[in-house]
Amino acid sequence: MKLILASQSLARRALLEGAGLDFEAMPASVDEDTIKESAKAEGLSPTDAAILLADAKAARIARRHTDAVIIGADQLLVCEGEWFDKPVDIEAARDHLHRLRNKAHELITAVVVWRAGERAWHHVATPRLAMRNFSEAFLDEYLAREGAYVTSSVGAYRLEGMGVQLMREIRGDHSAILGMPLLPLLSYLRDSGIIPR
Repeated sequence: MKLILASQSLARRALLEGAGLDFEAMPASVDEDTIKESAKAEGLSPTDAAILLADAKAARIARRHTDAVIIGADQLLVCEGEWFDKPVDIEAARDHLHRLRNKAHELITAVVVWRAGERAWHHVATPRLAMRNFSEAFLDEYLAREGAYVTSSVGAYRLEGMGVQLMREIRGDHSAILGMPLLPLLSYLRDSGIIPR
């Protein structure tokens, strides 16, 4: 059965490739800002919003590929009740990191699978990370070395890069932190006969 990842995330692609899955990646264009604003206006939790975002991506691709299994995923960062979006540039990333410094935050990571025109399964993982009280000198060096990578994640960091030095504590599944709760997804795919048991 054809497997499609409804994402352009390099980290999610690398996770599925590393697990040995045969799939195609297709970016799903959805208006994430509108979905988030609507979720906030309706009083939905960040968990429900993350599921909505992942679901919208999978549904978008599923409409065109009814014979495939579609995987959608999304992630929200929440710190002290505030929802964070990806920073638009390096100065916005600096602001993100100032607001996250010396605080704990959650990465609410949802994955959704669509089959035969409907959502068949979903899972949410909530890793918790705490940033250390890093210096301005470190922050300057970090932003200079990471460059545009800081705009590719909601937290302005990559744990697979220098971003790990921002942290004092990490709790939760590493793959979920990277954007895809991989073990629950693989379990579902095996149990559903989509990949070999």
